[in-house]
Amino acid sequence: MEKEITFVEGTDMHLEDEFCPEQSFSVEMETEENEIGSPKSEIQCFSSETGEGSNVVFSREAPLISKETRISGVCSCSTKKLKPRVVAMKSEIGNKDNFGQEKKLSRQDRIELGRMFQSAVSCHDWEPAESLILLADAQTLNDALCITLDSIWFLSTQQELDGITGLIKKIIANGAYDFTRAALRTSFLASCVSACQSQTMHLEDTVNVMAQRLKERLQECNGDEVLKAEASAKVQKFTEWALKCIGFHSRCQVNRDRVIQSSIAEVQLQLSAFKTFLDLAGNQLTGKDFTEAFDAACFPLTLFSSSFNPGWSSGISATAIQGLLGMLVEGGADNVNQCFLEASRFGSTELVRILLQIAHRNSLDVDVDLALGFASHYCKIGTMECLVEEGNAIAFLGPLMRASERGCMQVVQWFVKRGCRDMELCLALTAATSSSQVDVAGYLLPHVPQHVLAALSIEILKAAGERSGGSLDGVAFLLHSDFLGDPTATYAVADSIARSDDESVAPELKAFLRENWSEAAFLDGLKQGQEHYMNLVMILNWGRSPISLRHLPGPLRVAVAYLPLYRECAATGGRLFSQKQRGLLVEAVRKLGGGSSEDVSQGKELLAVLEHYLPQFLVHPRRMP
Repeated sequence: MEKEITFVEGTDMHLEDEFCPEQSFSVEMETEENEIGSPKSEIQCFSSETGEGSNVVFSREAPLISKETRISGVCSCSTKKLKPRVVAMKSEIGNKDNFGQEKKLSRQDRIELGRMFQSAVSCHDWEPAESLILLADAQTLNDALCITLDSIWFLSTQQELDGITGLIKKIIANGAYDFTRAALRTSFLASCVSACQSQTMHLEDTVNVMAQRLKERLQECNGDEVLKAEASAKVQKFTEWALKCIGFHSRCQVNRDRVIQSSIAEVQLQLSAFKTFLDLAGNQLTGKDFTEAFDAACFPLTLFSSSFNPGWSSGISATAIQGLLGMLVEGGADNVNQCFLEASRFGSTELVRILLQIAHRNSLDVDVDLALGFASHYCKIGTMECLVEEGNAIAFLGPLMRASERGCMQVVQWFVKRGCRDMELCLALTAATSSSQVDVAGYLLPHVPQHVLAALSIEILKAAGERSGGSLDGVAFLLHSDFLGDPTATYAVADSIARSDDESVAPELKAFLRENWSEAAFLDGLKQGQEHYMNLVMILNWGRSPISLRHLPGPLRVAVAYLPLYRECAATGGRLFSQKQRGLLVEAVRKLGGGSSEDVSQGKELLAVLEHYLPQFLVHPRRMP
């Protein structure tokens, strides 16, 4: 492949989160303390070919819901219960010595405050949520910003929009500053929400689907197997967090089995909330942040690709992610083409469609021809259709040749049916021949016009021999198939290369043709046939074996002499025998009294004559019942 695509295209995905042991359904990550003491864990991802990659960083997840809610499986919001607890929390924190202008909550206080804040936001109980904001320190404010921003993808009324945006404004006004973390995390979650709204997606199956797809992707990557296993486990854990978050909000909306389909009006409200967040963040979000958020949003869709209904990208389910990606591009994301190539390689056809639309609306260039190469390399036929029909990809030659070299019949057939130029077909035939992909060569051969084959016959054989890698089965297949449609011409081309002084001809090819397909090989076959016959005569006349050949019936004597030659020629297939085989056949038929024709077109007739003299039970043995 001309270019390589990294596992997570050229970005550092800082998907961070603060988790609450045993009191939130977010997934605990393995963490380590960095130089400044902030918890983090890193995943080193690998490229599919070269080993270059990017760091995907997961820190710890914000608390989302209480243990009790997890066990009951439903959203258990109660304003009457929540308000007294908020008051108690105020009193407890307010009495501590370190509570003042520079608030610094203990870990247990942050866990408890975050848990109550999550409950208040989930219940749309804005008053207790605002009260808790006033108690939060800087770290907890950042957690609260993430929690609130995550909830925008589930709001459905103008009242909810006003409440959530009001909370976001207040959180930022009170000192929340980690806009990068909030943007990346919510982009990842929004992508999962859109994917799970597909009619084929069930929450209970989604984790397994995504884990399997991630495993398949990592298998295609270079790198240490232990690191790849760690990467898979950590990405899967973060995905489980996102899906549990979706499941919780779905249960709050009285739907345990599937994410409720949002209406266009609801999607517009959700996108409006995200736009408000971007406006509030202002220049605190850099172009790099938008780029990484774009990558975070695209990543889950590549793994869910096989689970989408056809046309998902044009339905309501994809409207939110389309709007999100569009806003990220407007903010400065510059990796649309990278994500486009990755989606094509992984066969995420619906994401490819979305990215094509975004590129068109924003006048961005995406490399549809390179994307076609990636899709064809991994045999993603649906994506190839999309790239040609909707992306106007026209560069068929490279992908067709590589598919021919690999023997990928499905892709070769697809390109041929789409329509290829004569020279493209000829080069693909050469590629299949050089790699000894005889099935593909056999499929392509009838599609290459005879005048093209006649004009380029020598070059085809020379190129196939030069790139053969040690096996000349493909060259033998073309010659046996009489690829020029004229036995005299086919033999002449082979003889010409065998006798050539051209140093560009591979020595192995020249030796192979000289030994089997040249005029000299035919004469050598005649000579060997004569010597073989003389040896038989000597055995008949002077042999001292207890099994005397002269006492055998005539057909059995013929079988002893020529059955190996018959079977070798019969197993060859194709229209022509090699010149050496033809010389042996001519001499065998001549000695049996069947004539002495040396016509190059009479190979099959000679074999039929030899068969006539052989015992039929050896030529056509009966199968046991």
